[in-house]
Amino acid sequence: MHPRVASLLAHVRAQAENRPGIYRMLGPSGEVLYVGKSVRVRTRLLSYFRAEPGDKAADIIARAHDIDWEHTPSEFAALLRELRLIKLHRPLFNVEHKRDRSHCFLHLTQEAVPRLHVVTRVTGASGDYYGPFHGPHTVSEVARAVNDLLELRDCAADTPMKLADQGQLFPLTQEPLCMRGKVSRCLAPCAGGCTRAEYHAHVAQARAFLEGHSDTPLALLHERMALAARRLQFEYAAELRDRAERLQHLRQWMVSLGQTMKRLTFVYSVPGHKGDDRVYILRRGSVREERPAPRTLRERKALAARAREIFERPEPETLGLRAHEAQEVMLIARWFHLHPEQFEHAAHAPHAAP
Repeated sequence: MHPRVASLLAHVRAQAENRPGIYRMLGPSGEVLYVGKSVRVRTRLLSYFRAEPGDKAADIIARAHDIDWEHTPSEFAALLRELRLIKLHRPLFNVEHKRDRSHCFLHLTQEAVPRLHVVTRVTGASGDYYGPFHGPHTVSEVARAVNDLLELRDCAADTPMKLADQGQLFPLTQEPLCMRGKVSRCLAPCAGGCTRAEYHAHVAQARAFLEGHSDTPLALLHERMALAARRLQFEYAAELRDRAERLQHLRQWMVSLGQTMKRLTFVYSVPGHKGDDRVYILRRGSVREERPAPRTLRERKALAARAREIFERPEPETLGLRAHEAQEVMLIARWFHLHPEQFEHAAHAPHAAP
């Protein structure tokens, strides 16, 4: 065993405890290589030194020059702390190895001329994220259908835009840069085909559909289906029917997701190590506040007042998640999916939101 690794092993054996917490593997300059969590930190760290060559754990420990850790009151606390540290440090091994490639999101960007496209993970890019969904291929077809029906662009982010109201001194007629623009499947904001307001009106329709407030894309599809049937274009009509079914399925999933997020609004009490109990005020699947569990009547009243204030604070009822909150919402939703008994207990407690 390399002397540096042996020194790290001795450090873990001497100092780490078997209780919930997070740990950081640090590089030669103190950079964070990896952030992990465990309900038994000491046991988890010792397992790195037994990893077989070629395993991820072996690769990490071979690069590590230091290890530090924090003990937390509970596994739930460790889970949140791990996520926040990963978002803060973007460690190399976490970014490379913690993606779930079976999931994807619809991303409605916040560019001057927004796009709707599919991404396999939530990044720091601005805009709204909708999901998660299973099956990137099917969701890509849905995104393509919505873009065609609402005539939104699907070109690269760096494609130059020339909106009709950009105030050009000598406006010139320009051909759209893609075939969709040429066949009227895109408003062609690259070639002065629309004003900014006109384009954003179509973006608003896309957002309303993804939020479950509008069925405009479905209505347009049904109109095209009827027209194709009248023209005896039965194969095309069947293709449009299949698209409509995929759109309807996605819309139902979004409505279901919205209902789940609303249900994830309550005060969650978590027993902690050696009585270090905590409460988390959750609203729409994100932690709005954390504090020690109340032990006196005065503290319980203060918690109830604070929870009521958070629950009653006006907020837009949107399904789109900003990049900074999407990962936490999905993490908490998964936690309660794996621990349904805790969700049922918390959601029916007296301090749960109506």
